[in-house]
Amino acid sequence: MNQHNYKKTTYNDPFIFQRADPYVTRDDEGRYLFTASVPEYDRIALRRSDSLDRLKTASEKTIWVKHEKGIMSQHIWAPEIHKIFDEWYIYFAASDVDDIWALRPYVLHCKGSDPMNDEWEECGQMQRCDEDDFSFNDFSLDMTVFENKGHWYAIWAEKVNIGKKISNLYIAEMESATRLKTPQTLLTAPDFDWERIGFWVNEGPGILKHDGRIFMTYSASSTGVCYAVGLLSISEDDEILDPHAWIKSRLPVLSTDMDLGILGPGHNSFTTITEDDGSETDVVIYHARQYDEIEGDPLYDPNRHTYRMEIHWDKYGYPIFDIHNNF
Repeated sequence: MNQHNYKKTTYNDPFIFQRADPYVTRDDEGRYLFTASVPEYDRIALRRSDSLDRLKTASEKTIWVKHEKGIMSQHIWAPEIHKIFDEWYIYFAASDVDDIWALRPYVLHCKGSDPMNDEWEECGQMQRCDEDDFSFNDFSLDMTVFENKGHWYAIWAEKVNIGKKISNLYIAEMESATRLKTPQTLLTAPDFDWERIGFWVNEGPGILKHDGRIFMTYSASSTGVCYAVGLLSISEDDEILDPHAWIKSRLPVLSTDMDLGILGPGHNSFTTITEDDGSETDVVIYHARQYDEIEGDPLYDPNRHTYRMEIHWDKYGYPIFDIHNNF
């Protein structure tokens, strides 16, 4: 790890070092699976453990490496592993070594039931439906998927391909794990001042469900100290593809805390831990830095580390993101 002067606190001791854009899920046996962007942006690796704690020291297995040229040869970013339609898939972004900002979402499929040990195959780029002329025409990344009432949905970040390059979040229903069923719908754009620092960005969607509501976190602004997490929510009974049914919070729910040494928190996922009484506690898994002395482009600073935080709930049923709950 590069050495920097930073304020060490109880709250900024990393869970997993040098892993950005962390994604954690649980398999049918309750075991935890972890993947993330590696600093070299050249491969996809998995860890598995029977407890969240032991992910920190679990062995890591590379299940796919970038191509030498052409598509999927540069910027292997933000992999997420999902069990969808009873099979394991990984969604990730990648570009071309000859066009490094031509980011698009790609899909891997596990040919067996064991994602750690069975073979993975390439499914190519995520496909839009025939009626959609716009999705994946430009810089597209950070795809996540989720289910509600028997329907699967994809949400991803994409820059508009004309005018100012603004990164919005779009949503569509899925026909299969590799193809969209409906044209894209604009879900959220960087409307607020805190979403427009450095770049105008909404990206990194993450889904959390609680008491009949679906919450979507997202990250905004450039990836330095100004990076922060926002929140949208919707009732599970509402029309998921109607952007007006989603409620967008005015202020970020998680942002830099200089006193606690958590800088530029963002790009998170959610999991649960099982308590001794059998109840489940929600946990957010996110990345942050311990310092703001970054030389060059923050994207290439390797020290975005993975952190974890227990989620508490307010009286209105909304999640509370409090860095004091890091563990």
